[in-house]
Amino acid sequence: MVSNEVNQYIENLIPARSEHILKMEQYAKQHDVPIMELSGMETLLTYVRLKSPKRILEVGTAIGYSAVRMALANETTEIVSIERDEERYNIAKENVTALRLNDRITLLLGDANELQSQVEQYAPYDFIFIDAAKGQYQNFFDHYSAMLSHDGMIITDNVLFRGYVADESGLESRRLRSLVKKIRSFNQYIMQHPDYYSSILPVGDGMMVSIRKT
Repeated sequence: MVSNEVNQYIENLIPARSEHILKMEQYAKQHDVPIMELSGMETLLTYVRLKSPKRILEVGTAIGYSAVRMALANETTEIVSIERDEERYNIAKENVTALRLNDRITLLLGDANELQSQVEQYAPYDFIFIDAAKGQYQNFFDHYSAMLSHDGMIITDNVLFRGYVADESGLESRRLRSLVKKIRSFNQYIMQHPDYYSSILPVGDGMMVSIRKT
């Protein structure tokens, strides 16, 4: 993980966002909604621009921050995004509508572990972004990687979990220790997966980039 000083330096270099995007960032901060850190977000958008995916699957919409930013980064991309929290789902709908992205962003309400048949209707996906319940990452990966195009890419956020995957000595919560164990298991599983080339980038809260072997 980069130091706070280096991370702040990087964030200060990031170009200004639109007024609505800034409002979304402010809302997330005020209401403790987890959205991507700016440096991680910019890295994700770089991959979206490089890949120019026809269709993206996002697991974990929250208030729609990542979905709208990916849609704005590539004007031809269509996005299917899953959110299980109804309140956040409704706020995401409002944000998508305000930015006039309804024709390119499809929001699905429900548990990502139970929506495979519905999500498959929009498959295949050239790009999958996983940013939901960290303890379920392996399930999400296994459920939806089968819907990935032959040259597709999967990005999973928060795989370093504030650095606790390397050193959990500061954690007293049994629940968080259990979560760290699951993230470590997922990281090892993906890094050794026979069907993917994967790498962990120490940006934001840690980003796993997985490219299907062809």
